[in-house]
Amino acid sequence: MLGLLSCGEKPAPKPDDAKLEQTVKPVVLLNLAGDEVQVPDFSQSNCQVVVFSRVDCPISNRYAVEVGRIVAEYGPQGIGFHMVYVDPDETPELINKHRQEYGYDFSALRDTKHRLVKLTNATVTPEVAVFCRDGGMVYRGRIDDQYVDFGKQRRQPNKRDLRDVLSSIVAGTIPAFSSTKAIGCYIEELE
Repeated sequence: MLGLLSCGEKPAPKPDDAKLEQTVKPVVLLNLAGDEVQVPDFSQSNCQVVVFSRVDCPISNRYAVEVGRIVAEYGPQGIGFHMVYVDPDETPELINKHRQEYGYDFSALRDTKHRLVKLTNATVTPEVAVFCRDGGMVYRGRIDDQYVDFGKQRRQPNKRDLRDVLSSIVAGTIPAFSSTKAIGCYIEELE
């Protein structure tokens, strides 16, 4: 693993988000069989959601049920989903065990070189990025606002950011790029 959970530690500064509104070039990640996969890849869907995760992040794991609901609701409406594991030390076997334990039944990829992490400026798990064929990356941030800060959680979220973005897309509107601050376990820099 990349080390101890790094919840609450401040990450290194990331590049300015202003560049993210542009159409993004795909990056190459690995699937669990070790094959290269381009993300985003619009051959199967016009919009894709990437959920950054680690097997040992308790906040990511607490979102498993909500992520499953979102995939069940928006997957049949033409939105593609990928769970992207960011810890290069997590083996395919460990990831498969995690997927079974938490009920993830959609695409799993490994970002062992943090190519997608860097492209999106993702800093924590869970954090999501939404890509659309005609809009580049249109959203990066939290799934919802249930986690207010480290150790502070609402019973129910007040705002469901990812669902709002996906509902807009399904209704035929590609939103302009927006971002929110996600709360979770920091994605550690690669050495």
